Amino acid sequence: MKRILLLLFFPVQIAFSQQMFTLDDCYTRARENYPNLKQAEILKDISGLNKENNKTTYLPQISLNGQATYQSDVTKVDIPLSNISVPMVSKDQYKAYAEIRQSIWDGGLKAANEQLEDALLKSHLSELEVELYKFNEQVAQAFFTAMVVKKQADVVSAQIKVLSEKLASVESAIRNGMTEKSAAIEIRAEILNHEQQKIQFDAAKLAAIRMLSILTGERINQDAALIYNEKPALPGENLSRPEQLLFSNQIAQLETQMTLLEKSRNPKLFGFGQMGYGKPGLNMLNNEFDTYYLVGIGLSWNLFDWNKASRQKEVLGLQQEIIQKQEETFVRNIQLLLTQQEEQIRKMETMLKTGLEMVELRAEITKAASSKLENGSLTTSDYIRELQAETVAKLNQELHKIQLNEARERLNLIRGKGLKSEVQ
Repeated sequence: MKRILLLLFFPVQIAFSQQMFTLDDCYTRARENYPNLKQAEILKDISGLNKENNKTTYLPQISLNGQATYQSDVTKVDIPLSNISVPMVSKDQYKAYAEIRQSIWDGGLKAANEQLEDALLKSHLSELEVELYKFNEQVAQAFFTAMVVKKQADVVSAQIKVLSEKLASVESAIRNGMTEKSAAIEIRAEILNHEQQKIQFDAAKLAAIRMLSILTGERINQDAALIYNEKPALPGENLSRPEQLLFSNQIAQLETQMTLLEKSRNPKLFGFGQMGYGKPGLNMLNNEFDTYYLVGIGLSWNLFDWNKASRQKEVLGLQQEIIQKQEETFVRNIQLLLTQQEEQIRKMETMLKTGLEMVELRAEITKAASSKLENGSLTTSDYIRELQAETVAKLNQELHKIQLNEARERLNLIRGKGLKSEVQ
């Protein structure tokens, strides 16, 4: 009794252990397995370091300096004064000092640089998202190729079973002297022909599965179940492509660069101080080594830059126009692809309907041919020809079913349907 229960349970275990992958699963796993995805974290780290550097703008800048000089002349008093000796400064002079500079107001440069860093990061991440999204096409191609050849292999296997049953019937007729041996030879040859087709389909499926395994980073078995959840797309849906987000972020980046140029023209206010030891110190009439210090506040403002900033802003504006034209061209090309793809879907839907009728008719013809073969009113060659026609019709029908799903999925990919948010 226990053995019977184990035998009954064994097929259930096999069913539950079979791998199952949907196309969306493959998209997700291929995305996670894509080596360049790691660039996102690197880009964020770079941006974070640049921001930390930018924060130092308002931190005091301290430098140590020293110099020794010899000059051809020095300040001296040539007027003779009675009972007064005016010391003369040496021509060799020395000083070592620490200098500190503190930005009080940088004209808004710190904030503008931080905004630019954010804009640059968004542009870089959008570029990466575009690259990742294009990768989906390779995943879909491998996925549907595996599905197509598997279905075709199943059709051929079913036809082999039909031929094997027919061979058994013919061999029985041969033993009873009702038909010639050549009939069995022809059927065996056709079985071998179908088996060769199956070998080709199995090899193609294995190649597609291996490609899908490389793309997703998963060990996908040859008998894994590939499931496509149909996602019909209605005509006229808005585009949601990652390229559109890239164009938008690139234009925003150029706008931020314009703001930075404007801020660079603002006046800057800073404080400074110096403490040192030298000969002479600040008292030029004291020809001895002495300590000294000074503090102050400064203002710098470049009032005239020969229109350099204006021309740079004009260049940035022209670059924005280029990006806008690129976006317009991209959208137009996408619209052309959508028109072609929608027509392809309509064609496949029509072929699927007529193909179903063809399969039904060919099945009836083969059934009639089988009866005639058994009655001796049809040759084996004629029967095999009718069976081949039915096999081709079934292969084409299975091919068209998956091609229709593939065409719908491609339409979704062209539109950007289901687009993930920018790389996080």
